[in-house]
Amino acid sequence: MSIEKKSKVMLFPRYGKLIILIFAIAFIIVGIRAYQLYQYIFRENIKNEYVLYLPENSTFEQVKDSLIINDVLESKKAFNWISKKKNYKKSVKPGRYHLKKGMNTNEIVNMLRSGLQTPINVTFNNIRVKEQLAGKVSKYIWADSTEILALFSNEKLIMESGFNSETFKAMFIPETYQFYWTSTADEFATRMKTEYEKFWNDERLAKAKNINLTPVEVAILASIVQEETAKKDELKRVAGLYVNRIKKGMYLQADPTVKYAVGDFTLKRVLKKHVAVESPYNTYKHIGLPPGPINFPETYSIDAVLNYEEHKYIFMCAKDDFSGYHNFAATLSQHNRNAAKYRAALDRKRIR
Repeated sequence: MSIEKKSKVMLFPRYGKLIILIFAIAFIIVGIRAYQLYQYIFRENIKNEYVLYLPENSTFEQVKDSLIINDVLESKKAFNWISKKKNYKKSVKPGRYHLKKGMNTNEIVNMLRSGLQTPINVTFNNIRVKEQLAGKVSKYIWADSTEILALFSNEKLIMESGFNSETFKAMFIPETYQFYWTSTADEFATRMKTEYEKFWNDERLAKAKNINLTPVEVAILASIVQEETAKKDELKRVAGLYVNRIKKGMYLQADPTVKYAVGDFTLKRVLKKHVAVESPYNTYKHIGLPPGPINFPETYSIDAVLNYEEHKYIFMCAKDDFSGYHNFAATLSQHNRNAAKYRAALDRKRIR
């Protein structure tokens, strides 16, 4: 074999080794990069749990700034890379997003890009007037108090919902509901109508029919019962008293309705001048239920009416020990004795 041929044979193994080495290095580099990208995508990336609020027209830079300022991410690079690959930078959606421990970058970006908001618990209770409702609900959702308050003057909405301006309050049953932060006032009203219909199931409707009251009338009576006593163990007895009066065709003579008519629930003592006020809500002057609820009755008050205690009482008066409980009576003479004790107690304490 010639020297030239021998040199060529020896050269090929050398080139082969070089090629193998190059491929090995490339493989390692690709492997490192693949591992890095895998980490970017699937590694947990929440350092500090955080609730991210994104108003309408928020930009990607604002999202990123919020996450950086609040030290939310383990890896900002991973968030940027995934956001770019998934085109999140051009599809930022408003909402409330709960970023939890254990979430990886892929999950974070998917949530934000898809607008998969975390619902928020909206609780409203212990309210008498629509202004209070608007104030409480607006603390949770996008709609402000003015927009929520405007629902109560929206005649078209009220009529389509099956109510009138006086009874519309009955549709808003106090409870805890889940809403998205971006909910509008109209969406809030729609949801309340749905919840109202869900609440008034066949069982409750049958009980209302059994006492010859519509669901709205039950809500009106429940609002009175709720104002009459703060003692839940007394609600059904008070409800039974008013059911008895309704059945007998008597004036309800409910002090809370007078306070509502006067516009002052802080009254400690209902006097003749208050009872004389002309108002369809004054049940001392008008037989039957008032035209609408005097507050937003709670579910327990509505159920107290539907499951009222059967008895013969038609009178009630606050106990003179100021415990919050009441003395009940089936006769006027007994009631007058109870009322005299209470008036004397008020005089002793100089409550006018």
